[in-house]
Amino acid sequence: MFIRIDHVMICVPDLPQGIEQYSKMGFNIYTGGTHTGKGTHNAIAFNQDDYIELLAIRDQAEYQMAAGRSGSPDGRLTDFIAAGGGIRYVILQSDDLVAEVAAMRNRGVDVSDAIDGGRRTPAGQQLRWKAAVLGPMNPLPIIFIQHLTPLEERRKQVPVARNHPNGVYTLERAYIVTHDVEAAAATYAKVLGMPQPSLRRGTVIMSNMAVFEVGPTGLGIVQPYAPGPAADALERRGPGPFQALYRTTSMGAAARWMQEHGMPPPARGVRNTGEQAMLVTPGDACGAYIGFVGPE
Repeated sequence: MFIRIDHVMICVPDLPQGIEQYSKMGFNIYTGGTHTGKGTHNAIAFNQDDYIELLAIRDQAEYQMAAGRSGSPDGRLTDFIAAGGGIRYVILQSDDLVAEVAAMRNRGVDVSDAIDGGRRTPAGQQLRWKAAVLGPMNPLPIIFIQHLTPLEERRKQVPVARNHPNGVYTLERAYIVTHDVEAAAATYAKVLGMPQPSLRRGTVIMSNMAVFEVGPTGLGIVQPYAPGPAADALERRGPGPFQALYRTTSMGAAARWMQEHGMPPPARGVRNTGEQAMLVTPGDACGAYIGFVGPE
């Protein structure tokens, strides 16, 4: 079964600059290593159980060769980055990906096999996983992963996991914007094997939203009803992931850290739950909206 959102993949034109910007936002983020044979490299900010991944092209020739292979989800990464970057995929974690792929195929979903993958960290640690991607019949911006390296070992890939200066400890929700939330939610329900959620009204992103509860995390499929972050993302980039919302122990501490490191104060809003939230905009978050919610 799918047990949580594992991470969001934020694609950036320059990895060192991306690391610098997310450090200014208060994340403990570190070089993650290279993807052998794919021409890309990444950086990781580890939370309690999930993480942020910044991804960039390391070797253009190697990337172009890899992107030409059948079944590669990365064939248009160059175009995506050139258009401003941001969240390209939301990655869902499974505890049995082979069984999940079989179940999806039984529902008529076009999905690849669960393929072995891995990455060696700069310190020499080998990380292993299985991953599956959706095929052309179901072109959704989600990827599926089953980690073969235990969580405690994966946390060791970074010098500091959690304990971010901005107080972030977990992902609460990732949002994907669409032109038709009812139709899109029906497609996601089929792919995920979950009931289609009823619509809620999002008051910060100004959207009607269907939220799939994936373990402790939420995958929100949204359609704007008024100008706001979702409408901006839809106009600029078209349908796709645009925001990740994180729980913090202190929004005040997060905002102070950002201002002390030269960033403008994040915009504030009130969620439909009545909670205060704040939002870092794409110009300061490498093409993504990054939200924070928690006590002051």
